Amino acid sequence: MTPFERRTRACQERLSAADTDAVVLFPSPNLLYLSGFEDEPAERHLLLFVPQEGDPAFLVPDLYETQVRAESWVSDVRTWSDDEDPVVALEAVVSDLGLDDGRILVDDTMWARFTQDLRAVLPNADFGLASNALAPLRVRKDDAELDALRRAGAVADRVVTRLREMGPDAIGMTETELAAEIEHLLADEGGEGIPFGPLVGSGPNGAMPHHTHGDRVIESGDPVVLDFGTRVDHYPSDQTRTVVFGGDPPEGFADVHEVVQAARTAAVEVVEPGVTAGEVDRAAREVIEEAGHGDRFIHRTGHGVGLDVHEEPYIVAGNDRELDVGNVFSIEPGIYLPDEFGVRIEDLVVVTEDGAELLNDTDRGWQL
Repeated sequence: MTPFERRTRACQERLSAADTDAVVLFPSPNLLYLSGFEDEPAERHLLLFVPQEGDPAFLVPDLYETQVRAESWVSDVRTWSDDEDPVVALEAVVSDLGLDDGRILVDDTMWARFTQDLRAVLPNADFGLASNALAPLRVRKDDAELDALRRAGAVADRVVTRLREMGPDAIGMTETELAAEIEHLLADEGGEGIPFGPLVGSGPNGAMPHHTHGDRVIESGDPVVLDFGTRVDHYPSDQTRTVVFGGDPPEGFADVHEVVQAARTAAVEVVEPGVTAGEVDRAAREVIEEAGHGDRFIHRTGHGVGLDVHEEPYIVAGNDRELDVGNVFSIEPGIYLPDEFGVRIEDLVVVTEDGAELLNDTDRGWQL
C-alpha cells in the first residue's frame, strides 16, 4: 500500500468503530492526507467519499479527471461536465455508495455551498466533522511524513546559517527587505514554498509576537526575531531565532535571551510518551516565571505541525492530552517587553519512544 491508502484504511477502521457511514472531503489538507491529491478550493464540486467499507470514490469536474488519476491512488473517479448539474452527479454517488440516513462526517473547512448540497441529497443523515475521524490519525506522523518534516527542518537550518553569515550586512535593511531575502534563501536551499510569511521583528517590533514585517530599518544593536519556515513534500518547517546582527544590544537583553533559552531546554527535556501537553507548557513557563517575566510570556508554548502548520497537539496550559510517539510540535517560549524588544526561540520536536528528537539543530545564541 501507498502511505495514502494505509491512512485511508486506518480512517475506515475509525469510521467502523464509531458506527459512522462515510467521510466526505473537499480540497484541503485532509483530502491530501488520504488521497495524495492537492488542489485549492474552488467553485466546482470536487469531493472525495470515503465509505466505512470498500474503496473511496472521487467526484470531480471533467477537466480534473486525468490529473486526479495521475496524482492519487484512488481508482474510482466519477466525473461531471460543466453543462451538467453537479448535484445530480452527487446524488448518483451517494446512491451508489448506499449512503442515505446514516452518519456522515464532512471536512471541517468545507465551503457551505457543498455542505448544503450534501444536506439536500442526504436529508435524513446526521452530520459531523471529519476531524472526529482524522485528527487522531494525523496527530501521529508516519515515516513518510517524518522524512518530509526532517528535510524541511534541514532547509530552515541552512537558511539560519546563511542569515548569521550576513552579519552587519543586515544592518540598514528594512524588515520587509530581510523577509524577502529569507524567502529567496528558502527557495535557494530547496524549499517548496512557504507555510506562512516570514516574521521579522526588529527592536521594539519584536515585542509583538505576530508582527510580520514592515518598513522599520534594522539598526545596530537591534534584537531581531526571525520566525520562518518552508515546505518539502507538503510538510513545513517552523523555526525562530532571535539575533543581533551587529552592535551592542539593549541593557538586559542578554539575560532575557538566556532565560528563554533555558525555558526551551526545560520543555524539550520533559518530552516523552505519556507526558501531557500541559506539562511541557508548564516546564517552559516555570523557568520564565522564576526569572520574573511570567506576565510577559503571553502565548502557548507550542503547537502541532503537519500538513497544517498549526494543528494538534497544542502545547498549552491545561491540555491533559498525553503525548504519543510520532507527535510533532513546536516548542517556542518567548518574553516580550513592550517598546523595548522581544525574544523567542523555537524548534520542532518529534516524540520518540524515549524522549524527543529535534528537527532543528542550529546555533540558538544571539551573537553571530
